[in-house]
Amino acid sequence: SEVVDLGLCNNPQIKQAWAAIKIQAGAVGEARAAYLPTANASLSPQQTQVNYPQYTYANSISNGQIVYANLNWRLFDFGGRGANNRSANHLLQAALASHDASIQKTMAAMIGNYFDALTAQATLKSKEMALKYAQSALEATLRREGKGASDKSDTLQAQTALARAQLASNRAQGEYRKALASLVFAMGLSTQSKLILQDPQEKTQKQSHKDLDEWLDAAQKEHPAIKSAKAKWESSQEKIATARSEGLPTLDFSGNFNRNGYPNQGLTPTKSNTTSVGFVLTIPIFEGFSRTYKIRGAQAQAEQAQAQMEEVEHQILTEIVKSHADALSSIANLDASEKLLEAANSAVQSSIKRYNIGVADILELLSTQTALAEAQQEKIRCVSEWRSARLRLLASAGLLGRES
Repeated sequence: SEVVDLGLCNNPQIKQAWAAIKIQAGAVGEARAAYLPTANASLSPQQTQVNYPQYTYANSISNGQIVYANLNWRLFDFGGRGANNRSANHLLQAALASHDASIQKTMAAMIGNYFDALTAQATLKSKEMALKYAQSALEATLRREGKGASDKSDTLQAQTALARAQLASNRAQGEYRKALASLVFAMGLSTQSKLILQDPQEKTQKQSHKDLDEWLDAAQKEHPAIKSAKAKWESSQEKIATARSEGLPTLDFSGNFNRNGYPNQGLTPTKSNTTSVGFVLTIPIFEGFSRTYKIRGAQAQAEQAQAQMEEVEHQILTEIVKSHADALSSIANLDASEKLLEAANSAVQSSIKRYNIGVADILELLSTQTALAEAQQEKIRCVSEWRSARLRLLASAGLLGRES
C-alpha cells in the first residue's frame, strides 16, 4: 500500500489526467453560460473640436463622455445549447473515467514492479540457500577426503557445484538490484532511496473465485476505460444535434443604451440619451452547403467514436478471458509446486545423512541439492505466475484497489 500511495502521488500521467478534468470542467461551465445573458458597457471620455476657417467665431469645443451599454439574451435556438451542454457533461464524465483508468494502469504497473522485486528477492534467497548447501557439501567432502573415505574426484565435483551455485547467486543479486531500481523509478523516488520489501502472507489456495461471466459483466459495467469510451461516443452523438441546430433560426432579446452619441463616433452637439429594446430573429438562408458537410462530419466522428468504444470493450474482455484462464491454471500449479518443494527438502535431508555416514556418494548428494534448487525455483515461478495472473485479471476488469 505504501508503494501504491507514493507511486500515485508522483506519477505524471495521473497529474495530466487530473488537469484534463479541470479543463473539461471549465468547458462544462462555458456550455452552461450560454443560457445566461451577456452584458457589456463602455465609457469613452472625448473632446470634439469643430473649426470653420472662414467663420472662426463659429468654432466650438465640447467635452463629454459617451456611455454605451448592451444586453443580449438568447431565448430560443432549437436545442443547440442543450446539445452542447450534454456533450460537455459527457466529456467531463469521460475525463473522470480516464482519470480512474490512469489510476488503474498506474496501480497495475506499481504492483507489478513490486511483485517483480519480491520474486527477485525470493530467487536471491533461494540461490543463497543453494550456495550454503553447496558449501556444506564441499566441507563434508573435504572431511571425508581427509579421513580417506572419499576420492579427490568427489571434492572436485563439490567444488564445481559450489562455483556454479556462487555464479547463480551473483546473477540473482544483479537481477534483484535491477528490480529494486525499476521499483524506485516507478515510485518517483530518488535513486538514493533504500527500500525494504515486506513479503505479504498470501493464502491463495483458500480464496474464492468468481466465474468468468461475472468478471466479464463487472468489466462491462465498471471498467473506467469502457466508461470513458462510451461517454465520448455519447458526446459525439450530441455534436450532431449541435451541428444541425446551428443551421436553424435563433431568437435573441437585445437592449442598448447610448448617452451623448454612439461608440466609435464623435460626441453629439447636445446631451442625449438613446434606449432601444427589441427581439432579433436570425434565419440562416444559405451557407454554401457548409452546414450539410459539417453535419456529415459530426456523424462520421460519432461512427468513429462508436468503433473505438467497441474496440476498447473487445480488447478488455479478451484480456479478461486470458487472465482468468491463467489465474485458474496458476492456482493449480501452486499446490503441485508446494508438494514438489516438500519432497525435494526431504530428499536433501536424507541424502545429507546418508552421505555423512558413507552410505550415499557425492553424485546422489549433488543431485538432490540440484533438485531442491529447481523445486525452489518452480515454487517461486508459480507464485510469480499467480500474482501476475491475479493482477492482470483485476486490472483488466477495472476492479484494482486496496480492497482487492
